[in-house]
Amino acid sequence: MKVALVTGAGRGIGKAIASSLASSGHFVICVSKSETSCQGAADEINQSGGKAVAMAVDVSNSAEVKAASEQILSDYERVDILVNNAGITKDGLLFRMTDEDWESVLQTNLNSCFYWTRNLARPMTRKRWGRIINISSVIGLVGNAGQANYAAAKAGMIGFTKSLAKEFAGRSVTVNAIAPGFIETDMTTSMDDSAQKHILGAIPLKKMGTSQDIAEMTKYLSSDSANYITGQVFTVDGGMVM
Repeated sequence: MKVALVTGAGRGIGKAIASSLASSGHFVICVSKSETSCQGAADEINQSGGKAVAMAVDVSNSAEVKAASEQILSDYERVDILVNNAGITKDGLLFRMTDEDWESVLQTNLNSCFYWTRNLARPMTRKRWGRIINISSVIGLVGNAGQANYAAAKAGMIGFTKSLAKEFAGRSVTVNAIAPGFIETDMTTSMDDSAQKHILGAIPLKKMGTSQDIAEMTKYLSSDSANYITGQVFTVDGGMVM
């Protein structure tokens, strides 16, 4: 049984990924800032016959991630699959964006990937097997007005992915990124008809994706079947970015 850690596992895409990995027989560590949400995700997995634990960690805090990682390695010896999914948005046009808006998004979305990977990847390299999957966004590929902070963080994740893929390839540890497009969430389903029509107009498949679509790609990249894939960015976006 492999050990998987998913950040931002309390809801949405992260929760779907955690559930999917658990259904594949992995032991899943569900991480989120909210103890209630990550515990809820772990409870659902356990109730459905999987195996999971919850860990509340502020992923933007280097010291907290280090302490959590040390505890995890003490308890389980290694993490085989690391999914860096945690993310926030603080949208606004550049001239109205505060330092806190910029820094908090970079800290949570990008710096957290560095913190977790630095602390958990060494056992993977020693064992010569590991999967690191960074959940980026199509916004990191094409940008978006009012999301300079988010786009910068998500683009940074892609550069981080490609660099680590080269660093870890000699140790048979793969590093890939997934760039979701518009995914059905509480926010998108509450949009008015005109807003949804505008979004769907940019998607050749004429529908939004689901969290499960991202979870399925993550599950594949986590498997032995993907052992010859590294340094890649997979857009799961209905054809929006070609």
